[in-house]
Amino acid sequence: MGGRLVLWFAAVSSAVITLTAIALAPPAKAQGVVRDIQVVGNRRVEPETVRSYLQFNVGDPYDAGKADRSLRALFATGLFADIEIDRQDGAVIITVVENPVVNQVAFEGNSEVDAATLEAEVQLKPRSVYTRSRALSDAQRILDVYRRQGRFAAVVEPKLIELEQNRVNVVFEINEGTATKVKGIHFVGNRAFSDSQLRDIITTTQAGWFDFLKGNSIYDPDRLSLDRELLRQYYLKNGYADARIVSGSAELDRDGSGFFLTFVIEEGELYSFGEVRIESALPDLRPDTLRGELLTKPGDIFNASDIDKTVEKLTLVVSEQGFAFARVRPRADRNPAVRAIDLVYDIDEGPRVYIDRINIVGNMRTKDHVIRREFRLAEGDAYNPMLVDRAKKRLQALGFFKSAEVKRRPGSAHDRVVLDVEVVEQPTGELSFGAGYSTNEGVIGDVSITERNLLGNGQFLRLKVGGSMERFQIDLSFTEPRFLDRNIAAGFDLFHKEVDQTSESSFRSRRTGGSLRMGFPIAENLWMSTSYTLSHDNIFDVHPSASRAVLQAEGTSLTSAIGSAVTYDTRNHPRNPNRGLYFQVGSDFAGVGGDVQYIRVQGEGRAYYPITEKITFVGRVVGGHIDGWGGEDVRLLDLYYRGGETVRGFDRAGYGPRDTATGDSLGGKTFWAATAEVRFPLPLIPDELGMSGAVFADAGSLFGASDFTKSISGSCGVPVLPGERPNVCLADDATIRSSVGVGLLWNSPLGPLRLDYAYALTKESYDKTQQIRFGASTKF
Repeated sequence: MGGRLVLWFAAVSSAVITLTAIALAPPAKAQGVVRDIQVVGNRRVEPETVRSYLQFNVGDPYDAGKADRSLRALFATGLFADIEIDRQDGAVIITVVENPVVNQVAFEGNSEVDAATLEAEVQLKPRSVYTRSRALSDAQRILDVYRRQGRFAAVVEPKLIELEQNRVNVVFEINEGTATKVKGIHFVGNRAFSDSQLRDIITTTQAGWFDFLKGNSIYDPDRLSLDRELLRQYYLKNGYADARIVSGSAELDRDGSGFFLTFVIEEGELYSFGEVRIESALPDLRPDTLRGELLTKPGDIFNASDIDKTVEKLTLVVSEQGFAFARVRPRADRNPAVRAIDLVYDIDEGPRVYIDRINIVGNMRTKDHVIRREFRLAEGDAYNPMLVDRAKKRLQALGFFKSAEVKRRPGSAHDRVVLDVEVVEQPTGELSFGAGYSTNEGVIGDVSITERNLLGNGQFLRLKVGGSMERFQIDLSFTEPRFLDRNIAAGFDLFHKEVDQTSESSFRSRRTGGSLRMGFPIAENLWMSTSYTLSHDNIFDVHPSASRAVLQAEGTSLTSAIGSAVTYDTRNHPRNPNRGLYFQVGSDFAGVGGDVQYIRVQGEGRAYYPITEKITFVGRVVGGHIDGWGGEDVRLLDLYYRGGETVRGFDRAGYGPRDTATGDSLGGKTFWAATAEVRFPLPLIPDELGMSGAVFADAGSLFGASDFTKSISGSCGVPVLPGERPNVCLADDATIRSSVGVGLLWNSPLGPLRLDYAYALTKESYDKTQQIRFGASTKF
């Protein structure tokens, strides 16, 4: 016990002696007083500027920690390439090596991206200070530009050319590499819509033979995000309220030559609208007076777009009734048992906030008024977030912008907001080539130049030249979508068309003229259009052995006609619908001047119904009638000529009134046709190939030759005197022609292809048949 106490006392005594020695020791040399601060090596930067970043001054004790922080602060300025802090006889020596000044920034090797675009991206500018980190950051920005254009193999290396007076030229050496295309687009989890239907919805396209004419087959991450949103909106418009685009991924193939895009989709169940009500918290507003504004009807397929449009209509109508700050909010209640969604539109008063300003940012080409007219709001109006969101969607739907965002920030007062509309423009011009083959016309093709945002005014202009073995035409079309700043589309067309009908009717025809047109919406999905057309028509190159009716029709005429049409369209897909209706009824009245007088009425109806998720029934009915007025007959050129385009199994102009002596088709005044078709996927063929089959049945008739043709018809085979023309051996009846057949449809990389085999069940002996019908056309 005593030994332990001795050891403990010795240890404590040693510790006390050590602490006392440390406390009484003199300060280290590192803590000496700073007597002077000298700056060495600076050329442009003033010494006082350097001293202002130091953490110590003359007279302060020197502290190694403060010296280190001073060194970091000086490096952070970006002014210096190297800095040293030393002590010498009480003085602190700051030795600096200044970064050079940029004299010029240049780019070498860039052919796909112009220098102006790259200059706008880089941060290094003439007369700015060069640093290695800035140069590397700018190289990364340039790489980002190339990646947005699908060039992921691009390499950028910043190089320096040293000049006198510590100046440098910065040169970014660029190896652009090849564009990285999208080699395949796949969808996972889609049952309601095929891969080919969904590919039509997104903006990205798969690589093909003619990619040099289009840019959508190049991989772009921003476009991928847009495509995910387009897919989501498409499902929400077609009844799938729970649909989610789980992911949209891009994988580079092993050799780095292209990307494969994969969209993973959770569709959910198909919903319909259940009970739809309007509830109002505004005391003087009667909800029953607003029922007529509802676009969402009980029993209809759920459509999120119709909900948005209803909210906008209700908001505008309620505002016009004096409730400027009214707010309409839809409330949905799902009923999974019956797969219905009950809707309640709640109307109450929102916060009293006004719009101070609407600023447009990023529109280098598109004029401000083109963007502002998509807003149903103006400066000084009550702020309504629903109307702002609808305006944003309309901007995105224009197709002029890669992205469109509307951001809100505080205005000049607490009850004012400023709306900043930020857009990123995208190319709106298009050069396209079309090519194909038809059993009726042989090789067909066309070339068109289109501008959807002419001079930034939002106007549409297209020049198209097309033709085949039997046809040539050229068209120029112009459309102003907001005529007089109203929801009216107005425009004009100029056209020239030549058709060789020698094999069908022993003549050629030419039509040259122009038209003025105007269209406007009557209601949701209902559109009305009116037009005036003036054309110079000519029948020429009539074969000497042609029918007397054709020989008599040779010559020119001037047609002046007005027309109108009403269109109703609820199809769920622009090109490959599997649900919805389409109806169009139109009429033309010729005789407003000119030397042709007729009245023409025609219409068409189509219905698409999904028998199952993969099998679709398609029904079509079309018909028309034309007759002269004022004692005038209908010209041969204005009559209807029908064949395999209405009843498959028949040749071009294969049925209808005919001179059996010459075989010439003479056209008819009245026609009708009906089609019933079932489309289905082909067994053992993957959906991603875009192939499907069809079985169909067609029926129709064409009858009613012109009055003149009837007047010169007579007994067939009666001899005529030399120099006299034989009468027309007219065959004209209203018997039904019908056929059944099978078809093969393919949404190929070259465009849609269709092959039909049809067998005519009922026909007349003078009709001309064609069992195989093939059509192929593509847009590049």
